[in-house]
Amino acid sequence: MPDALRIHPNDNVWVALRDLPVGVRLPDGTEVLEAIPPKHKIMASDVHAGGAVVMYGVKVGEATHQLARGTLLRVNDVRHAVSALGHQEPYVWRPPDVSRWRDRTFLGYRRSDGRYGTRNLWLVVPLVFCENRNVRALQQLLGEQLGFWHFRQRPAIDLSALIRQWRLGADAETLAQVEVLSERLEASAPPPLFAGVDGVRFLTHEGGCGGTRQDAETLCYLLAGYIAHPNTAGATILSLGCQNAQVALLERILQERYSECRKPIIILEQQRSASERHFLAEAARQTFIGLTRANTCQREPAPIHHLYLGLECGGSDGFSGISANPALGYAVDLLVACGGAALLAEFPELHGVEQALINRCQDAADAERFKTLMRAYAEAARAVGSDLSHNPSPGNLRDGLLTDAMKSAGAARKGGTAPIARVLDYGEAALPSGLQLLCTPGNDVESTTALAGAGATLIAFTTGLGTPTGNPLAPTIKIASNSALARRMPDLIDFDAGPILEGHESVEACGERLLELLLCVASGEVYTCAERLEQFDFIPWKRGISL
Repeated sequence: MPDALRIHPNDNVWVALRDLPVGVRLPDGTEVLEAIPPKHKIMASDVHAGGAVVMYGVKVGEATHQLARGTLLRVNDVRHAVSALGHQEPYVWRPPDVSRWRDRTFLGYRRSDGRYGTRNLWLVVPLVFCENRNVRALQQLLGEQLGFWHFRQRPAIDLSALIRQWRLGADAETLAQVEVLSERLEASAPPPLFAGVDGVRFLTHEGGCGGTRQDAETLCYLLAGYIAHPNTAGATILSLGCQNAQVALLERILQERYSECRKPIIILEQQRSASERHFLAEAARQTFIGLTRANTCQREPAPIHHLYLGLECGGSDGFSGISANPALGYAVDLLVACGGAALLAEFPELHGVEQALINRCQDAADAERFKTLMRAYAEAARAVGSDLSHNPSPGNLRDGLLTDAMKSAGAARKGGTAPIARVLDYGEAALPSGLQLLCTPGNDVESTTALAGAGATLIAFTTGLGTPTGNPLAPTIKIASNSALARRMPDLIDFDAGPILEGHESVEACGERLLELLLCVASGEVYTCAERLEQFDFIPWKRGISL
């Protein structure tokens, strides 16, 4: 493994790939003057106060004081700063050779609108938070009686020994030594009754009423995207009746935006029911009948261009931008060159690389829309006393991502190099092909929730620190930036991009290996760690500021 990496020839920092002791000399002759931990940055030249810190070939900050060559770049040494935006510049894309990929297929579920799903799922959705309790009641009922805990075998956590010791008068110190994790595996439900259905997903949320009318409309656009989603075989929708998110509003959106969607949709209003018991009984009966229809769906070969890939990063570290993200970016380039679709989201994590993305927009109107959305996001953050520069989390800072621009420059690499076919606002539906920008927060779950709502049938999620989350509809593939993480959290990680750092694999080879895994997941041949752990997280964005 090399000692350090300079990502772009114009960079004035190196990234340490391992612990570097004092005295090590880097390839350009830079002598390391202090101990440098992995993932952190070493100054490759002297930089005066106010001078630019350059990484990935772009300005990612300004020095707060004189910085000496060979020293560690710390949080207090640099402040967030980016280059001013200019006019859109010409962009020429050189797509990768896709001769071995163009005719590839995956086994998907063909829907009435021509799209292909990667899973065959039934959805239970509340139109308002008042129905969350009923959704959970249906989840318990269907899970126990129909076997819809998809992954029933799990490690048992057994508290009986703790209970026994406590009753005998054990103190806290003794209790701390009692083993509670059993090696025994236990089944929590019978095998699924409907083998042709990949599962039932139960969404809950805190919206639908009590906020603004715009919040209710935004929620309905998101829910419509989930109901019409290619991975959804049918849906049960629970309404109270008096909320802002009215059934008529949802039906109008479904008709306007997804008129070709033909699938069983059950809509029930509790205020028209004789009692909660009758309401749940009718919901269970009609859902059962819908599941019998969904059970007849079968997988069939689908060309690779029918994949919709959502792109996400969370728990990023100083290696994310040089291993996992560029490997995913190369897989995206392959997919887009084959005619597939990819969605790059998290607008706070594109702050600082706007110019490069503006240049890649195929339509000048999309370039302007991207500027407008980014400007509005920044203004909303300032209006509540925050700023996009506050985006890096404590974990990001600890692992070498010292400014928002530094984080963004690495995060944007998961979008590859393809031209940008469309810029989408939150709640809008994706085009069937091309790389697209989707306005979402940087918050992991708010962003993945939106990616699935836009139509992503898979989500590729890069992480350097480990993030335990997934999506109810779109299988979420976790990609580790380093092999140490993959070894430490094997229950969370599906793919290891660490061999890039170790010099064992090129970015291109790793990206091709990742695309092979994506096709296997899309075909149902592989279930992701997030699916096995039932990490089905769903958080709608209310358009308040969220970094």
